[in-house]
Amino acid sequence: MRTAAVIPAHNEVRTIRPVVEAVREQVGTVIVVDDGSNDGTGEAVSDLGIRLVRREHAGGKAAALAAGFEAALEAGAERVVTLDGDGQHDPGELHRLLAAADRHPDHLIVGARLRQRHRQPGIRRFANRFADFWISWASGQRLPDSQSGYRVYPAGLIERVQPSTERRHGFVYETAMLIDGARAGYPAVAVEIDSIYRDEARPSYFRPGKDVWEIFWFVFWRILLAGLYPQGLWRMITRPARYAE
Repeated sequence: MRTAAVIPAHNEVRTIRPVVEAVREQVGTVIVVDDGSNDGTGEAVSDLGIRLVRREHAGGKAAALAAGFEAALEAGAERVVTLDGDGQHDPGELHRLLAAADRHPDHLIVGARLRQRHRQPGIRRFANRFADFWISWASGQRLPDSQSGYRVYPAGLIERVQPSTERRHGFVYETAMLIDGARAGYPAVAVEIDSIYRDEARPSYFRPGKDVWEIFWFVFWRILLAGLYPQGLWRMITRPARYAE
């Protein structure tokens, strides 16, 4: 199966090269989306034989992912791996996500950061659990980590679900993929991975206040427009999360 990896990156010059080198060993097509970086992120990987998509101005993660997905589908990818360029997604776990995708075609594979979860900053852990509840309800499936961007998307899901790429919806995009993907017949399967938080890492671009609020309102309207989606709530309550075998 033809696989592409999409790595959105904004000012990740310190970490992007080793991430790309590790992913390139496992995936034939690697696409780095340089989202308006001004620190030389794109230049740091331009000699690695990967496809570099340069965006002149930073448009946010949603726009970067959408640009990467477009390039991946143009390259004939049948599934697309996404991971961040800041080193918080271990490329050493990639083979496990791909194996899960082999066993669960037509599913969205999510690397759930459950191992060593106690290392997450407290405010992030609270925000993630808050989001997990509402997104699980809206998508009709129990999700152990709805905010992880370490995923494997079937090409069919990318073609059918195309969320907003407005900058303010940067982190809503991945939420929409979970909710609308499940409703379109692409439920999620989790693969347990480590939580990686380095002391020297740059501050996260995720804003627990504003971004959680944007996600909440998106999810709330998805639930409301579905008549409070009681079947989704019932499935979330009564069925356990699905994990890759």
